[in-house]
Amino acid sequence: MIKNLNGNTRIWLAVMLFFYAFPGMSQGDTSTVKAQFALGVNNPSSNGFVSNFEANSINFPSINLGLQYMFMQKFGAKLDYGFNRFSNVDNTPEFKVNYSRINLQLVYDASNVMNFSNRLGLFFHAGPGFSILKPLGDYTENNTSYLNFLGGLELHYGVSDKLTVYLDTSYILGFGKEFNPISDGFGSFNGDMLTITIGASISLSGCYYCGD
Repeated sequence: MIKNLNGNTRIWLAVMLFFYAFPGMSQGDTSTVKAQFALGVNNPSSNGFVSNFEANSINFPSINLGLQYMFMQKFGAKLDYGFNRFSNVDNTPEFKVNYSRINLQLVYDASNVMNFSNRLGLFFHAGPGFSILKPLGDYTENNTSYLNFLGGLELHYGVSDKLTVYLDTSYILGFGKEFNPISDGFGSFNGDMLTITIGASISLSGCYYCGD
């Protein structure tokens, strides 16, 4: 898992430095640029496996790393990377899969519907991406990749001017092809995935919950 994350470290640092180098993008008390990190669990759909292969319904970990830029008060975009691992359920062929993805998403701030507290925020996010599957163990040759579309919902709580904690629920719709021959799918996956994560969002410019 560490190896998968380290391969993207320099890219993320470069993007973060790019955003941080332009403080003029800040929009008053709006948190224009955010760095996000989340950790949780995943549930791969059963129809993404070939016959006799089945994954646990709840798998750990799911890790999300993201950068978000709000170009308007209610609308923004974010680029995020996700790493997921899942493995076989008992009494089925043994396997483990590393599932990585990268998505570019639109973000909508719907916090106005939660007007009973200025510290609560609600965000919808959705956008296309690319998924990369790397089976481990006996099936390392069955790598696969395909396009995806992710949609999700984040519920934020403002801890301070610069920090919020949040719960994210996301569904990743996969557009993988059927395995042909079926042996290409042994220990691999080409379906949808549900992730539930808890994370932290750190403002790199402005502050969304100032004045609370």
